[in-house]
Formats: sequence, structure tokens, C-alpha cells
Amino acid sequence: MSIRTAESIFDAMIAGIVAGQMRPGEPLVEQALAEQFGVSRTPVREALHRLEQANLAERGPRRAFFVRQMKAEDLAELFEAAGEVESVLAALAAHRMSEIERLTLMAILEEGDACGEDPKAYGEINTRFHETIKSGAHNAILAATLDDLNLRTTAWRAANFRENQRRLATSRAEHRAIAEAILARDADESRRRMCSHVAASYVVAADLLARRDL
Repeated sequence: MSIRTAESIFDAMIAGIVAGQMRPGEPLVEQALAEQFGVSRTPVREALHRLEQANLAERGPRRAFFVRQMKAEDLAELFEAAGEVESVLAALAAHRMSEIERLTLMAILEEGDACGEDPKAYGEINTRFHETIKSGAHNAILAATLDDLNLRTTAWRAANFRENQRRLATSRAEHRAIAEAILARDADESRRRMCSHVAASYVVAADLLARRDL
């Protein structure tokens, strides 16, 4: 099995689900998807399992997969949990980041400013920005908890930049405020800024969900 193929199928299905092109309750049939993507059923099966882990698909009768109905309150609780965990990590990073990690964070911030209006490029930079803060907190338990939550929020966060071009500008400004607080070793401000940043991502995601379900 090609992991890259499974990942590309996973990404394509996520985009379709978040955009509303694949509706809640729609069956996800291995053979049909394999034909659609021109691959064997093995990478499709792997992609479907990852969708289930991301809470975007679930199993029905006879263990068949179908698109999961995401309710507004489910999304709110998910982002609330992610925001609380990630804000604690940001506060810890303010005190625990090494000088190399701090310089790395600033370099990623500059990349984000320089990548223009390309949502895919910025999405990748955004992931590295958050990963650097998470690793800089040096708490493996909290990091693992965030990894689990990120598995279920990443699709919605990525859609922020793809579906709402204005979000790139606001996200850049929020990243800079977070980085400045961390570099100033201000744990309280780092925590507040990160919590606000995740909340802003939720607002965009909630709007996407509402429009998808119209």
C-alpha cells in the first residue's frame, strides 16, 4: 500500500465532506471509491479508517462506512477542548522553549507572512507553527492529548484557509501575537492569545458547517 495514496484519498474525502459535497449519511463504499480514485481497495480502506478516527465517518449496518453527521454542538465542544489544551501548551512553551525553538518559531512566522495567499501553503505552515509550540512545551501527555483532538479538528482548520480567504490575514496576525507573547515569556498572555486563536478558527468552521447543512 502507498501511504501517500491513502493520505491523498483521505485529504480528498475530507475536503468533500467539509465542503458539503459528500453529505451526512452518504455511504462510503470501498469499491466505488477505489474506482473513483483509480486505486486498489487497500488505500481506500486505510483512508476510511482515518476518517473514522477523525470523527468524519462512522459505521452503520454490516460495518459499512458512511459520512457522519457533525452537529454544531459537537464542533463547539471539540474546539473548546482543543483550545483549552493548546492554550496550556502555549503557556508552558513561554517558559520552556529553548533558544533554538524560539528562533524556529520566528522563522516559521516569517514563512507564513511570505507565502502570499496560497491556502495550501499557509495551511502547511500553520501546522508547523502549532507543532513547534506543542513540542516546545515539553509535556508529552498534553502533546498526545492535543494530537488526538487535532485528528478531529484539522479538517475544519484547513478549510478555514481554503473557504475563507480573509482568514489568512487574521490567522497571521494571531500567530504573531502568540509568538510575541511566547518570546516575552508571558505565559498568561500566551495562553490567552492561543485560546482566542482557536476560538477564531471555530467561528469560521461553524459558519462552514452551517452553510454545508443548508
